[in-house]
Amino acid sequence: MQSKRVAILGSTGSIGCNALEVIAHLGEPYRVAALSANRQIDKLIEQAKQSKPTAIAVADENAKRAVAAELPNVAIYVGPQGLAEMVRRDDIDIVLAAIVGAAGLPPVLSAVDAGKHIALANKESLVVAGSILIPEARKRNVQILPVDSEHSAVFQAMACGRINEVRRVILTASGGPFRNRTKEEIDRATLADALNHPTWRMGNKITIDSATMFNKALEIIEACWLFDLPPEKVEVLVHPESIVHSMVEFVDGSVIAQLSPPDMRTPIQYALTYPERAGGIGRRLDTTAAFNLRFEPPDLNRFPALRMAYHVARERGTLGAVLNAANEVAVEAFVAGSIPFGGISRAVELTISQHAPVAEPSLDDLLQADRWARETAADVIRKAAL
Repeated sequence: MQSKRVAILGSTGSIGCNALEVIAHLGEPYRVAALSANRQIDKLIEQAKQSKPTAIAVADENAKRAVAAELPNVAIYVGPQGLAEMVRRDDIDIVLAAIVGAAGLPPVLSAVDAGKHIALANKESLVVAGSILIPEARKRNVQILPVDSEHSAVFQAMACGRINEVRRVILTASGGPFRNRTKEEIDRATLADALNHPTWRMGNKITIDSATMFNKALEIIEACWLFDLPPEKVEVLVHPESIVHSMVEFVDGSVIAQLSPPDMRTPIQYALTYPERAGGIGRRLDTTAAFNLRFEPPDLNRFPALRMAYHVARERGTLGAVLNAANEVAVEAFVAGSIPFGGISRAVELTISQHAPVAEPSLDDLLQADRWARETAADVIRKAAL
């Protein structure tokens, strides 16, 4: 079997830690070739001692000195430029992109340019720059394999038909901690409330995005790019049990779903082993006990992020970069106590309403839109009564 040398970007986060477990379980020919982390350097060093990568990327010189003292034989790269350089190494075959937010885009673009296959957990890369990333990947014959459980489910279900036979894609959503809360209760929710996710254990940013349903908003846009679908063919259905990860309905009325208990190790492994499957360590569906599966449509009034996503997916251009950047700034403001929970969506919508989109943006246009959105969102947060 061909070697599969994996670079894990964001190795100290939940996706990165799960990926290390998966690779250790799979064994040869899978091995860890490179790791990166922004913080938690002690944890990064511990991971490197166990997985023995040949390269590591860190945020700054202080982190480099700490890593070099413990791992003298490892090549160390520093900062965003270093990370983008590391993914181009000849001893890397697959880049598992698990850095949260727009910061994950430059190394993904660099990896695609170098012809590396991508296991993509960083949905923001496609939300911000799908118009550049997808054509570039096709030109270089690079596979972009989804790691998000929803998009992995769609990818697997799509194997049952052709793209022109798809009537719609249905992304499932847990509904987060506020599924049954009123709009008023959601508006005044605390940080502790927002972080109390009923199903998943993730980092703070992703967990808050689940509570606002901005994670699902980003996934709508991501699905349009990944599967070359118009937004009218991508729907969201709230499914509290998080067992049906997504569904594809074909034109003949057949609906194909992928089911498994919530466990990110399953989609991570599929992205790494595709097109083969291997025995996994993810949780298994227990059919010896009775269980129920519930589905309900989302409330766009209580969760306006979904409404914004459809607008952005229709318009494309620079709006994805603006939505993503404004959300990142608003989430930081909420965590800092500067705005209420309901202010996250309002800040993003106000920022989008002020943007003059570029229809066919260059990378510079997208980066400029990102900077503009961050500045504008911060200004909105300072001046508006959110």
